[in-house]
Amino acid sequence: MSQSELNLLVNFITEKGIHLISDEIYSGTVFNSPDFVSVMEVLKDRKSSCEVQNRVHIVYSLSKDLGLPGFRVGAIYSNDQMVVSAATKMSSFGLISSQTQYLLAAMLSDKKFTKSYIKENQKRLGQRYRKLVSGLEKAGIRCLKSNAGLYRWVDLRHLLSSKTLEAEMEIWKKIVYEVKLNISPGSSCHCSEPGWFRVCFANMSEETLNIALERIKGFVESMAPQSHHQRTKTSYKKSLTKWVFRLSQSDGAREPEER
Repeated sequence: MSQSELNLLVNFITEKGIHLISDEIYSGTVFNSPDFVSVMEVLKDRKSSCEVQNRVHIVYSLSKDLGLPGFRVGAIYSNDQMVVSAATKMSSFGLISSQTQYLLAAMLSDKKFTKSYIKENQKRLGQRYRKLVSGLEKAGIRCLKSNAGLYRWVDLRHLLSSKTLEAEMEIWKKIVYEVKLNISPGSSCHCSEPGWFRVCFANMSEETLNIALERIKGFVESMAPQSHHQRTKTSYKKSLTKWVFRLSQSDGAREPEER
């Protein structure tokens, strides 16, 4: 979200007296403008009262930015002591091993490494994103524009047999079992419109991505109806066949008279 949008959001929670939970788990994956803006930056610039700041909470994880989903490490940033106390007590049910803590402490304390890693990761995500979009466009598929994240929201509505969730699942099963590509149907992400799919492009090599794009292109071509030229050509052949058949019948009917 832009800074102006975040300001509107803060105005809203201030007026309504409600809490705001900001999920910033993808903050380090921004590979194109606009840059990421944390809600805490907005609060700082506004010099908001302590009351408002106490009602804004940030959740974060190392899963996306550092590619460490298996470590199961997350964090909650809050000025509300009640929230911090509750989170501290709940953490007892998901403690992080001493070995993991030691490893992460050593890695994150290396500022040069973390800065270089994030920068290189953003660069590669941008390259992979552009390659995916270009490949999908060649296959006649469009997707929503984005500037961050590990996934793309892909539009396959034109391939549905009907505008229903059943038709979406039918397409998904073909892609998974026949094309051998693992993507997520929009319905699994609570999308209300059938035909949208979530495609991850960050968890594979460039070679694997090329293979995936070739497969999806072949799948689209197999699903697409005949082109206008093909339909016109087929229609012309049928018309010509009918005309020749009628002509032969007509000649046969006149033959006795000519004799």
